[in-house]
Amino acid sequence: MSMKIAVLPGDGIGPEITAQAVKVLQALSNAGLPLEMQEAPIGGAGYDVAGDPLPDATLRLARDADAVLLGAVGGPQYDGLPRPMRPEQGLLRIRKALNLFANLRPAQMYPELVGASTLRPDVVNGLDLMIVRELTGDVYFGQPRGIHINEQGEREGFNTMRYSESEVRRVAHIAFQIARKRQRRLCSVEKFNVLETSELWREVMLAVAQEYPDVQLSHMYVDNAAMQLVRNPRQFDVIVTGNLFGDILSDEASMLTGSIGMLGSASLDANSKGMYEPIHGSAPDIAGQDIANPLATILSAAMMLRYTFAQDAIAERIEAAVRKVIADGMRTADIYTDGCTRLGCAAMGDAVVAAL
Repeated sequence: MSMKIAVLPGDGIGPEITAQAVKVLQALSNAGLPLEMQEAPIGGAGYDVAGDPLPDATLRLARDADAVLLGAVGGPQYDGLPRPMRPEQGLLRIRKALNLFANLRPAQMYPELVGASTLRPDVVNGLDLMIVRELTGDVYFGQPRGIHINEQGEREGFNTMRYSESEVRRVAHIAFQIARKRQRRLCSVEKFNVLETSELWREVMLAVAQEYPDVQLSHMYVDNAAMQLVRNPRQFDVIVTGNLFGDILSDEASMLTGSIGMLGSASLDANSKGMYEPIHGSAPDIAGQDIANPLATILSAAMMLRYTFAQDAIAERIEAAVRKVIADGMRTADIYTDGCTRLGCAAMGDAVVAAL
């Protein structure tokens, strides 16, 4: 039976980097892996062709597929659109429509790239952590929200941070299960001392922890966690946190590795169907120049094979190929250092295929 993948390149560098991941998957398909890939627009590209950042046809394709490979969305030409029509709304809507509630964001340091980090080598060398971010709740989706005129007659913006027990419980199980396969240490990050949502979050985490006695659970306030990520990031194995805090902390963690262009991500539903994407944005300033780093997207494809299709050995082959091109000194512009071989986006994709 074919593994059906919806490929949504999106905007900016999205088509360039997605093409390289597809190139890798196609090489595996040619070698016998039963993959079926079909492309559709999303984000600004969706608005351009259908007047909607998430066209109905794209959503149908994503629903019918086993997994979704996404590039990136957004661009300055869309900033003047009404908020519901902006590219980012397509991304939020597809996450919600597919019920992708658990976002997995690894941050791993390649030994050859230690010098690219802005932190000292002794701080980041050996870094290997996973952030599990709840993705469909919290302040990004809470109601009511809006901008109104308050009692003093001035404009006031408001958003609602809220979590249900079931929302916290399901992402807690994902985080504990991932920790169980790693070093069996899980740090739950919230703001228990000032937020009722965090009070509920901690209570649920403690309750779920009873089902995982082999995993060590700790708790940390988000402000301290942000500090500890740059002070001593290797103290963490798996971090689980809410949507807002996870958005911030995962981007912070990504830069510990030297480039946001090296990190993929997975967003999963309860049945391991997922959407896989690099954590960087659409980078419209370098779009079309063949200089973007496709490795995060290629690594996202590896995560797809591991988490949705349970093809761990093939996922490891892709990851080993990426490690090889890095060890061989091949670099895109964002991770280039003197003495290395500078490659463009397409050439880096070719190098990974060759390393397979």
